[in-house]
Amino acid sequence: MTTGHVFIAVSLDGFIARADGGLDWLMKQQTAGEDHGYDNFMASVDGLIMGRGSFEKVLSFDDWPYHKPVVVMSRTLNDADIPGQLRDQVQISDLGPVELMRELADRGWARAYIDGGKVIQSFLRAGLVSDVTLTHIPILIGTGLPLFGGLDRDIDLDHLETRSFPSGLVSSTYRIRRTGERTT
Repeated sequence: MTTGHVFIAVSLDGFIARADGGLDWLMKQQTAGEDHGYDNFMASVDGLIMGRGSFEKVLSFDDWPYHKPVVVMSRTLNDADIPGQLRDQVQISDLGPVELMRELADRGWARAYIDGGKVIQSFLRAGLVSDVTLTHIPILIGTGLPLFGGLDRDIDLDHLETRSFPSGLVSSTYRIRRTGERTT
């Protein structure tokens, strides 16, 4: 089956966006010239899976930032909601996480970038995330949309790497430990 991989930034207090979805705090970070690994990460995946909220936020950007296929998980959007210039790149799916990953595997996807708070949470609950790269941005925003929500069980992680950058960003990568698996 296709494996899920997360690469996401959070405020130091654990939020991926303001309560209204705003990313102004993230966009104002001065990180010019720093390689945070995003390009290498993107080169390692076959495409992206995101939710409706993330899709609508990305549509508000000046330019579409992705050069890989994007699947938007939504039960309310349909193909008519995809701007014409993106119809070859974006697909709407009402499948659940497990069914979607099976469908993507049938299409030849090996690795999927999982993006967006609720989508990441649902893929974690379903056991479909292999690893998480979490980059802490040195800012406290107080309230917002949390990356992690309630879980029905603990999810054990193995730390793989932490990198710090002159801008103050700190990026850590963790592998999701499968049930019954021992620490390495």
